[in-house]
Amino acid sequence: METRTLTLDSPLTRKLSAFVALSDSDQETLLHFYRRRRRFQPGHELIHEGQTKASAYILAEGWACSYKLLSDGERQIVDFQIPGDFLGLRSILFRTSDHGIEAITRIEASEVLRSDILDAFAHAPRLATAVLWAASRDEAMVVEHLVNLGRRSAEERMAHFLLELGARLQLVGLGDRTGFDCPLTQYHLADALGLSAVHVNRVLRHMRENGLVTFRNGRVAFDDFARLGDIAGFDMAYLDQEGPRLR
Repeated sequence: METRTLTLDSPLTRKLSAFVALSDSDQETLLHFYRRRRRFQPGHELIHEGQTKASAYILAEGWACSYKLLSDGERQIVDFQIPGDFLGLRSILFRTSDHGIEAITRIEASEVLRSDILDAFAHAPRLATAVLWAASRDEAMVVEHLVNLGRRSAEERMAHFLLELGARLQLVGLGDRTGFDCPLTQYHLADALGLSAVHVNRVLRHMRENGLVTFRNGRVAFDDFARLGDIAGFDMAYLDQEGPRLR
């Protein structure tokens, strides 16, 4: 009963419910995703690039990041994962994983096997559609991240990134328009935004001094949400989280 209650109120359930109103049958199927709950310490590599027969995970608590390593050892963070996100979903569909995933904080995650996903898709097509929506939403975010790196200024990148994180966290009950708790360091932000840590520090200081956003002591506070959105040109339509369309 406790596991069922946790599942019905889990970040993943909240996230998928933004697309589809989950039926009792869908929720029962989701229960099977939570059978192998595991804990990992910060820095643990859950999946490494090139790994075969990797498992996927559903992140329940904590933060992780997905990344690519270059031949010279440099790292490009592709995205950050928050509670309710799948970790390495492509890794159980591809023959080899095309990226690595590392725990940023202490995390709790449920291991999901390829057979779990295929069985769920076979027996709960509405749930399968919701998972496909979540994967498509992740792809849409990667497109925005490419625009960030290629066309937006450093300040615009930072503003867009923080607003996106805030919207994602709000969907799963971990943030609102005032801000959110955030364990990321300036080095994480540098690796994700294609900036140096020094430049990240300079941009955050400039934004704080201009009354836009304050990132201090593990907390992002939106000091002027509307103006920050104008600077970023932030239109959250690509996040597609305005409420369920399938009932």
